[in-house]
Amino acid sequence: MTMTGKSRGSYAKTAGRRREILEAGIEVFANHGFRNGSLREIAERVGMSQAGLLHHFSNKNELLAGVLALRDERSVALVPIDGTPDIETIRGIVRVAEYNAEFAPGLVELHCVLSAEATAPEHPAHQYFLDRYSWVVSLMIEAFTNAQAVGQLREGVHPQSAARSLIALSDGLQVQWLLAPDTLDMAEELRRYLRPLFTIDV
Repeated sequence: MTMTGKSRGSYAKTAGRRREILEAGIEVFANHGFRNGSLREIAERVGMSQAGLLHHFSNKNELLAGVLALRDERSVALVPIDGTPDIETIRGIVRVAEYNAEFAPGLVELHCVLSAEATAPEHPAHQYFLDRYSWVVSLMIEAFTNAQAVGQLREGVHPQSAARSLIALSDGLQVQWLLAPDTLDMAEELRRYLRPLFTIDV
């Protein structure tokens, strides 16, 4: 086998192992929350030591950011992005809120904690959150703009402002929901924000 073949094989094996670790991380944090989920349990799920686990990542925070990135990848199934972003893309944000509240409260906690810590430029997850917000805000701006083009947005609604407000509201609601989950329906609050903006049902 050539050196190139070895390198590619080793890379594929490492990438596959990283993916296995991240999938185990999603299960652990989704089931036990950010505070109660542990690297030890993730390591046990994939059959390695904690030291072996961190061999695939620079540090714990890089692993946590990877878990959130995989969470985002899975969330795409709820937010149609294959075609032109439109009203269905915006409705997808509401579906994600419903899903998170029912099936992934621990990942909501992880997102909120890590996003606050990652405002520091030197934090390992800083670039992840910069990229994430850039992408999701751009996606929503395009969705609102396209809705406006077909007459679904009410007169006077500014697509860029509406998009940024939607994402800010979504993230702010997550914090409030974590503090008092029995008193807040995140998805319904998003719908209440969106209904006055559109000429059709959201």
